[in-house]
Amino acid sequence: MKQFVFDIEANGLNPVPSGCAAMLMPSEFEVRLAQDAEDLWAVQRLRYDVFVRELGASGPAVNHDLEIEADAFDAHSEHLMVLDRARGADLAEQLVGVYRMMTQAGAEAAGGFYTASEFDLAPLVQSGRPMMELGRSCLRKPYRGGAAMFYLWQALAQHVTDQGAEILFGTASFAGTDLCALTAPLSLLGREHLAQAALRPKAIGAGAVPLGASGDFEIDRLAALRAMPALIKAYLRLGGCVGEGAYVDAAFNTVDVCMVLDVPAMNPRQKTIYLKGSG
Repeated sequence: MKQFVFDIEANGLNPVPSGCAAMLMPSEFEVRLAQDAEDLWAVQRLRYDVFVRELGASGPAVNHDLEIEADAFDAHSEHLMVLDRARGADLAEQLVGVYRMMTQAGAEAAGGFYTASEFDLAPLVQSGRPMMELGRSCLRKPYRGGAAMFYLWQALAQHVTDQGAEILFGTASFAGTDLCALTAPLSLLGREHLAQAALRPKAIGAGAVPLGASGDFEIDRLAALRAMPALIKAYLRLGGCVGEGAYVDAAFNTVDVCMVLDVPAMNPRQKTIYLKGSG
């Protein structure tokens, strides 16, 4: 089990061996994979806090009695955790960020990928290349856009490298289901960041909608980028693209796009960002 301890005051992003106590600062991050039921409960509890309490999600994955957000895919996935040990001794309080990762073997055991419930993944599967699904990513509000996301991405990149995955994909969400309010960012994604046909999933089912508005109209790029979630912009900086169409997840109160990242196709600059953290 890989475990890294990061000093948020340090300038570099190299992992600090956990035995180097002299390098630890008052506020310190630990990045590791969930190891047991207690860890998984903390992951699901944080997802409840963010997705349900903050963003208004509902549906079969939400358990209000236990205050967790959990589904059948959790047991077949690995869960990356970012902890700020300055927040006290309680694990649930220390946990500030999570990322769920599912390999092809995990998907076979689970009966498929989560993303397949919203997008046709046939082009990715037919590529024959090793894939990994990323999803259920969230950070506590005070940690968004800061060091926690930076370290989360760096650990994610290391794990992807270790697993030998070439294609990363998964749903990324806009909060809310007002398509009119999301016309600019969705249209920008569709015009400028559509995945190549050979690696282009397509939205399916009752929630499938076009990716933005059709027609030749001018997009306010600044407004579109402002309305775009940080996670999607992080994928785009790495050369990520989107599938065809979007999916309105009414229960989760989101509009989802399918992000696709071809790791070997990254240019040198993108690879440097990816390996050092994209935050």
